[in-house]
Amino acid sequence: MQFQILAHDTQSKARTGVITTGHGEIPTPIFMPVGTAGSVKAVHQRELEVDIDAKIILGNTYHLYLRPGLELLQLAGGLHKFNGWQRPILTDSGGYQVYSLSENRKIKPEGVTFRSHIDGSEHFFSPEAVMDIQRTIGADIIMAFDECTPYPCDYAYAKKSLKITHDWLSRCVNHFHQGTSLYGYEQTLFPIVQGSVFPDLRKESAEFIAAQEQPGNAIGGLSVGEPHEEMYAMTELVCGILPTNKPRYLMGVGTPENILESIALGVDMFDCVMPTRNARNGMLFTSGGVINIRNEKWKDDLSPIDAVLGGYVSTFYSKAYLRHLVISKEILGAQIASIHNLTFYLWLAKEARQKIQEGVFTAWKNKMVKVVSQRL
Repeated sequence: MQFQILAHDTQSKARTGVITTGHGEIPTPIFMPVGTAGSVKAVHQRELEVDIDAKIILGNTYHLYLRPGLELLQLAGGLHKFNGWQRPILTDSGGYQVYSLSENRKIKPEGVTFRSHIDGSEHFFSPEAVMDIQRTIGADIIMAFDECTPYPCDYAYAKKSLKITHDWLSRCVNHFHQGTSLYGYEQTLFPIVQGSVFPDLRKESAEFIAAQEQPGNAIGGLSVGEPHEEMYAMTELVCGILPTNKPRYLMGVGTPENILESIALGVDMFDCVMPTRNARNGMLFTSGGVINIRNEKWKDDLSPIDAVLGGYVSTFYSKAYLRHLVISKEILGAQIASIHNLTFYLWLAKEARQKIQEGVFTAWKNKMVKVVSQRL
């Protein structure tokens, strides 16, 4: 994997660049649609590529390991061939899912024992096993196994958790570099900074992660309920420590406002289920603000969903028609809304790249934060 920085913003830490992987180039800053179980919910791969122009999508180690399982994925030749997506893929390590299974898992220095949410069967994830699983899935970028601390959590727990995460990272790095790709293209490991909202722990973790000298780095354990001000403070602290010549990935973030503010702090990569999850509930993100398409006010609005974005779905369908589908619980409503929201998120990232290159990012960001946060 290679990362080239193309331009810097003069009034913030924002930068634009390009990540090169075995499955193509990823312009940054970038938003990555979440395809937890090998698919982005309600969206075809063709729509992801042609209509949305997603440059990279996510899969999840925990979910793919349980279903369809490693045997089938390896038989297919990896996730790219299994799901037909030929652009880059990133896999989350499953650490966040283990965190969310708090009643069904047991964390030890050796790894995590957990029970499947599907059938209750017992499984064990060690750092080494998670590296092997992600090798088999075949993602271009794979994540180190970590523990995501809840919010709030006390300092003693966060410190103990951080030691486990760092110990696991050392094992991940060692095991990863002893192995090779199964499918003939390079795979890249990203360590994950943890430390909850405690500045000294975040500093310690960022320094430890930077010392691993991996091609890219991630920031985890944020956007788990903490106030936005604390998320930004921790992100700014960590970005000031992580190498400037490597991509920085802020995991699980977030709202359009979160993304814009975090780009200004020096983050390059984002993912979140919000665009598709909120779409299925009738919430649309647009270039003019947030729309609840279920509201009566859109009943006879025959204007396009968002003519500014371009793209077939956002410009072809009217708000009134989409509202009709959503109210009628037609599956097409969820599909249109999902494609639209993802189109918006990718449009926002593309606009940010352009404004950085033009040298006007900060002024544009300050204006757009207000616009995209307002309810219409």
